[in-house]
Amino acid sequence: MKEIELKNENKIPALGLGTSGLKGKECTEVVKQALELGYRHLDTADMYGNHQAIARALNETDIDRDQLFITSKIQSQDLEYKQLFKSAARLLTELDLKYFDLLLIHWPNPDIPVEESLKAMQELKADGRAINIGVSNFTIPLLKEALDAYPDLITVNQVEFHPTLYQKELLDFAFKNDVILTAYSPLAQGEVFNNSVLKVLGEKYDKTPAQLALRWLIEKNIAAIPRASSKEHLKNNLDVFDWNFPVEAAREMELLDQNNRLIDPGYPDFD
Repeated sequence: MKEIELKNENKIPALGLGTSGLKGKECTEVVKQALELGYRHLDTADMYGNHQAIARALNETDIDRDQLFITSKIQSQDLEYKQLFKSAARLLTELDLKYFDLLLIHWPNPDIPVEESLKAMQELKADGRAINIGVSNFTIPLLKEALDAYPDLITVNQVEFHPTLYQKELLDFAFKNDVILTAYSPLAQGEVFNNSVLKVLGEKYDKTPAQLALRWLIEKNIAAIPRASSKEHLKNNLDVFDWNFPVEAAREMELLDQNNRLIDPGYPDFD
């Protein structure tokens, strides 16, 4: 599987499994199946309430820990310096892990300075409990503020990104500042399957709309974390690397942007 290099020379697998909405036994079984199929990048969050279900899957696999890349996220209400340490410790306990491969601020909190949260996260990195640090749902002004405070710390910004929400300005800003984007909802919560352009391209190149959407992101050096629960979708999503991405398809997909934001964070500087 392709990996994307971060500014600190660590690497993140270009494709991962998003686990939002997966809970309990279903979550455990989906994660186990994903690992068996070849997934090594798992994305979760405190907000998802599924850490213990993921831990059960991890404890039942023979895959070495250093072969896995596990991301979790701190909730916005837990970003105060001391509280962030408590939350990180609880999350590691729930996941039954000694460290996160990537720890993110899930949503910014206007009442807590980002510098305060990042100070705690830098200390978690220094003591080995988080290998990489990043943010999620940060706009350009918010990302700039975080980078001004800790330029070397921020490696990733996880945001909604898909062909009908092509955040090119954010992507360009991140690229200039050596920050990698990770795309959540990369399939536009299933809308790509009904997109007429993607359906036509899919028939032409014998690929699913999902495969085209994921490969479009990966070609831009964006990591993608589609959620899937069926074995068929897990396999199809994984099958995006061993074929040439047609230039014509890329050109047509560049024109699909409709500013189609499906998850609205609702803070004032969002554009």
